[in-house]
Amino acid sequence: MPEIGALDPSVAARAWAHGWSISRGTPAPVERTGYFQILVGKPEQLTRYVFPRFDPDVLRRLVATEGGPGIWLKVCAPSQDVSPLLSDDWTVHAPEFLMSVPLAAGTAPVIAGYRVQTERAGALVLAKIVADSGELAASGQAAIDGGFATFDQIVTSEAHRRKGLGRLVMAALSNAALDLGARHGVLVATEAGAALYQALGWAMVSPVTAASITVASSSAAAPAA
Repeated sequence: MPEIGALDPSVAARAWAHGWSISRGTPAPVERTGYFQILVGKPEQLTRYVFPRFDPDVLRRLVATEGGPGIWLKVCAPSQDVSPLLSDDWTVHAPEFLMSVPLAAGTAPVIAGYRVQTERAGALVLAKIVADSGELAASGQAAIDGGFATFDQIVTSEAHRRKGLGRLVMAALSNAALDLGARHGVLVATEAGAALYQALGWAMVSPVTAASITVASSSAAAPAA
């Protein structure tokens, strides 16, 4: 069950799938019976399937017909439910979590030695934290789709961690998203990232199992949310 205050999983997953496609520059998701299909079109990731809920029958049919390299799954269910339905060709990745939050305006903290830069590129809002040295210390982006903002690619460089820069990025993106009409934020977090977002008021919607059949190449991409 989602935490109190979280969006319904089907609503949050739909918003995340559409926002992710905006953030990553792919065609909009196509809604199928039981899941969304995103045609990513990259060698290491041809197609991504997002399941708002666990439907074993639909999942079995999908993996039976879509089992080639470059296929990715995101299923809103724990791995103990999903993994038994996948063959040995699939790699099940580390646990992830679909999260949501009602966006609220706030004052971004001031951190000595850093400045915040925000810009808009179409439906994307980008935030950068730049050190006084000119080095990019942290960054992230949010895709705006109606009343939803999908937060994506929130990164703090190793040399600048544990200084609150992740909070600064999230605050900058939240304020910009509100200005553009978004009222709820959604994201998919790693286990480590979920702790930060919970501290910022985000609620757990659902565990997410990510799995893929990777391209057999030394240049195959690392797992990405």
